[in-house]
Amino acid sequence: MAQKKGLSYKARRRLSLLVLVVGLPVYIGLALYIISLFERPPIWLEFIIYVVLGVLWMLPLKAVFKGVGQADPDADPIRYEDDGLK
Repeated sequence: MAQKKGLSYKARRRLSLLVLVVGLPVYIGLALYIISLFERPPIWLEFIIYVVLGVLWMLPLKAVFKGVGQADPDADPIRYEDDGLK
């Protein structure tokens, strides 16, 4: 069987968990710190800044999160007694 390119399913799951548990809080703290360095903008502009920053963090990590919520594609399918599969 040929080797697949990129991260394995388990590696993507572990990396996505690490990003969500460690990386995202660090990113939020960094974004809040950088925003606090400037004078507070009008509320509508502040809202737009936070929405953009909220989307911006995940764009480079799209490949890591893609398919993580699905079943492992390399695992054997789960078979039940009454599903008719042999």
